[in-house]
Amino acid sequence: MTTAVKVKICGLTDEDVVEAAMEAGADFLGVVFFEKSPRHVDVERAAEILQWVPEEIARVGLFVDPDDALLTRVMNNVRLDFFQLHGQETPERVEAIRQEFGMPVIKAVGISTAADLDAALAYQDVADWLLFDAKPSAEAAHPGGNAVAFDWSLLKNRQWSCPWLLAGGLTPDTVAEAIRLSGALAVDVSSGVERAPGVKDADLIARFISNAKKSL
Repeated sequence: MTTAVKVKICGLTDEDVVEAAMEAGADFLGVVFFEKSPRHVDVERAAEILQWVPEEIARVGLFVDPDDALLTRVMNNVRLDFFQLHGQETPERVEAIRQEFGMPVIKAVGISTAADLDAALAYQDVADWLLFDAKPSAEAAHPGGNAVAFDWSLLKNRQWSCPWLLAGGLTPDTVAEAIRLSGALAVDVSSGVERAPGVKDADLIARFISNAKKSL
């Protein structure tokens, strides 16, 4: 029996949408601790949003080049299952965070060409998951959540020693094709299920999850 694709809904800011995502079958739920993002939440708000999420759904905190003080504050106040590192963290920094905080790490890597995938090899033994997102343009204000896709077929038949998620420009209408072209077994969406920046739409989330999980 084929395993359904796993789905991560990121950038959540509202309890009602968290509940809708859980009901629709999300496997991962993410909150953003990056102040420049329209999806940013503070530590107290994140704790409220995630407090009723059951253990079978993974809770993810997204950070961009965080210092240890921020990670410690979040760890002490928010129930998380993963740190997602979405900045310029080196493999050494990823490993140090993983060791110091005892928290599984998802490392996001920006992809534009096959050479970027080769560079990602340096992370596969220090991260628990990789996340392949479109490389942001030089003008982009945020490292992710920019509604930009890359050539998904670059990932087809690539082998990794850890599991990975596909992100970048995914929507309810494109996710099945993205899975087919890339071979992804897990996908991550943020802006693709919003009706305005930072405002998630429960119907779009339900369509996205349905289309992803019935794609295999």
